[in-house]
Amino acid sequence: MREWRKLNLSFESPTIIVAVSGGADSVALLLALDELIRAKKLKVKIVVGHLNHKLRGAASDADARWVRSLTRDLGHRAIVGNRKVKSLASRTGDNLEQAARRARYEFLANTARSNKANLVLTAHTMNDQAETVLLNLMRGSGGEGLGGIETVRPLTRGSEIILARPLLSWARRPDTEDYCRQQSIDYRSDEMNADESFARVRVRKQLLPLMESFNPKFIQGVARSAEILREDNAALEAAAARLLELSQQSGEKRPGNSLRIDLLRVAPVALRRRALRLWLAQHRGDLIRIEHVHIAALENLLGSTKSGRAIELPGGATAYRKGGVLHYRGRRNAS
Repeated sequence: MREWRKLNLSFESPTIIVAVSGGADSVALLLALDELIRAKKLKVKIVVGHLNHKLRGAASDADARWVRSLTRDLGHRAIVGNRKVKSLASRTGDNLEQAARRARYEFLANTARSNKANLVLTAHTMNDQAETVLLNLMRGSGGEGLGGIETVRPLTRGSEIILARPLLSWARRPDTEDYCRQQSIDYRSDEMNADESFARVRVRKQLLPLMESFNPKFIQGVARSAEILREDNAALEAAAARLLELSQQSGEKRPGNSLRIDLLRVAPVALRRRALRLWLAQHRGDLIRIEHVHIAALENLLGSTKSGRAIELPGGATAYRKGGVLHYRGRRNAS
């Protein structure tokens, strides 16, 4: 309950959506919520959301049936969706992890809307946080990436539906497994979580144990550092948003489609880069596949003295300079 209060979540809500894959983390979250409801500490209606990614054939279908059965036994309702993630990945150019994440959050958003719910819960733990931070560090991420997973955020950009992760700041994977055993409830195992062809699995199986050999509390330390970085990042994002607002051209058919170069050029580099990322996110809907090299190319356009120079961005969009103005040309992502 302490974490529920810390996240400022309502103790009374008509409906909340709980994402349950069948693994130990999500099953533990579901069981804990059910226990709190039965103890009358929470007055909420649970709807379980499970997306079958169709990646493991019969095993994926068995997971879906298992989640539906567990949910029914607990007295709640389950909504099971299906999405062929491999086909989605080949169509969008995302890797499997990115495509699965995109499909999962689209499904959760649709489930929340159809049930008039304004809160979605997922069961990310400190282990997930440590894995994410290390992966982002190896990619050369900035403050936003090193801040890792957020505990609370809008489910999608501009959405009134809130996504919360009540296990993220305190629970480790062994804790969720122990809790399931204490409740005499089994959980599903996904063999893909042991497939070391995936970078995240190699971090989980190889890198984290190595780091813990130096510091047994490494995972907790990473989670604490990520929280500090998220707080710092929030302050910088607010300043960058103001810089972007001042730089956006007014009186256009599409407000914000163009930026004044003079203000951006004299801004501190940290704020300038963040403002450019925010600008791209406004038009694209997300920053998937946007890397430091693309932001650096935009900065080069700002420093150029030649009109007509352009750069291509992932997804077929273009940014180009004309006079003292930076323009964006392209279509917003469907997601």
